[in-house]
Amino acid sequence: MKHYDYLIIGGGMTADAAVRGIMEIDSKGTMGLISADTDPPYDRPPLTKGLWKDKPLESVWRHTETQKADLHLGRTAKTLDARGKAITDDQGEVYGYGKLLLATGGSPRRFSFGDDINYFRTLGDYRRLRKLSETGRRFAVIGGGFIGSEIAAALAMNHKEVVMLFPGSGICDRIFPSDLSNFVTDYYREKGVEVLAGETVNAIERRNSEYIVRTESKREAVVDGVVAGIGITPNVDLARAAGLRIDNGIVVDEFLRTTSPDIYAAGDVAAFHNPALDKRMRVEHEDNANTMGRLAGRNMAGASEPYRHLPFFYSDLFDLGYEAVGELDARLHIVADWKVPYREGTVYYQSDGRVRGVLLWNVWGQVDAARELIAGKQHLELRT
Repeated sequence: MKHYDYLIIGGGMTADAAVRGIMEIDSKGTMGLISADTDPPYDRPPLTKGLWKDKPLESVWRHTETQKADLHLGRTAKTLDARGKAITDDQGEVYGYGKLLLATGGSPRRFSFGDDINYFRTLGDYRRLRKLSETGRRFAVIGGGFIGSEIAAALAMNHKEVVMLFPGSGICDRIFPSDLSNFVTDYYREKGVEVLAGETVNAIERRNSEYIVRTESKREAVVDGVVAGIGITPNVDLARAAGLRIDNGIVVDEFLRTTSPDIYAAGDVAAFHNPALDKRMRVEHEDNANTMGRLAGRNMAGASEPYRHLPFFYSDLFDLGYEAVGELDARLHIVADWKVPYREGTVYYQSDGRVRGVLLWNVWGQVDAARELIAGKQHLELRT
């Protein structure tokens, strides 16, 4: 049995950040990392952004191997013995640990039908889509949220015909106010994307080298490839089987400890309490992965630092872009302060008079100010 002072399950940005956090406190401790991915840790945002704008593939690597961690790639942790402090992988290998981090991330939601759908999430998914785009001309993107909007823009900017299909009324309609969602939807159409809003896909049929995507309203799209971005579910099976508390993710305290001694969780899979919003939340974005991962590593190695960070996220949509922090929910009371309507401005999301979230639309360098506004629990007098 291999034994490590620190064992990390997961091979994403959170895992790499945790390795570096451990090194900051304990550079002599032994570290192991078990990942189902055959690639070492890499930056995920370029998969839908920079790599489609000629950023070199080599730029995504995080070089975790330089941090004295043993990488066990292409292996899946199957059982967790919390009492015996041991992990068994899918090849029967057993790993003992002193401290354990669950950075297991999430798995894409999938349809019950259709073959060869690219549920875009990993570097392998990027490679497959990039290769297909070398010969394919027309692509269907299912989903109008974060991933769907980015990959549709990426493909269109690479001179591909794109049809977007989603059940909502407009692109990102769950987080954007309706007028902004309508503007973005029309903007995509101006860029040549065929947007089929209000459509639910119920069948995908392969016909020779093409795919026929069918909707409940009997519409059809014939394409060379299908990409789906319809959300993820947190990978909690290992934690649940070990008896850890689960509630929309693995529940952690302010020091990122689970309900079992010496087991921590961080990243997409971790459900944590944020004091600024005074709510338990789970965040699936880069800033949270890096910041929470690093702090989890530090705390595993002996620090005692609470996680009070309010993560932000960002996106590029053709030549539009935004940064956002806090609770973005189109159902909240929303007030927009536009410098140039739908081109530059700040959108505030309020509940009970308090600002809960801020969308910085083509406004840059104001994330910290937005965090302070939310944390201050201020009641703003903003005109609709």
